[in-house]
Amino acid sequence: MDAERYGKLADGELLRLFRAGDGAVMDFLLEKYKPMVRRLTRARYLAGGEEDDLLQEGMIGLFKAVMGYDEARCAAFSTFAYLCVVRQLETAITASNRKKNDPLNHSEPLPEENDASGAASLTLSPEHLVIERETADEMLEKIRVSLSKMEKEVLRYYLAGLEYTEIAARMGRPPKSIDNALQRIRKKTRAALP
Repeated sequence: MDAERYGKLADGELLRLFRAGDGAVMDFLLEKYKPMVRRLTRARYLAGGEEDDLLQEGMIGLFKAVMGYDEARCAAFSTFAYLCVVRQLETAITASNRKKNDPLNHSEPLPEENDASGAASLTLSPEHLVIERETADEMLEKIRVSLSKMEKEVLRYYLAGLEYTEIAARMGRPPKSIDNALQRIRKKTRAALP
């Protein structure tokens, strides 16, 4: 039913409906972009975890993208969602890899480090959120200006869940040129990440 209701709307329109209080849009967007998340998780490994754990992390990144997207400040939602998912996955993988240092992480703190004034806050300050948002915007802009017109079109199709052979058919290009474009996009995206 949601596909009939929302399927023909652009992401910007869907996000405006979500901001206006239509909660069902969130489910639709999560389902729409789930193939992208699944594709991104296939290429990664979570130490001590299962594929579903990584998929769940990717979906959290997608959820954050829906919640944090600002059409006035960001590129296309699909690009923003891609970056949020990649960042969430990389954070989860990094945290998982740190578990190998568990014996060091569970050592007893020195007495002077144990007082309440030195405790770190687990909530993010508004300043930190603004800095994170500006950093994400700068990354999106770096990626946007570094991609050619063809690469932007390939990325749009790829983020919509199409395989490279389907993209090639739609663009009337050989599959190898689409594969090469995806490799260039990955390289440029990695270069833009801090």
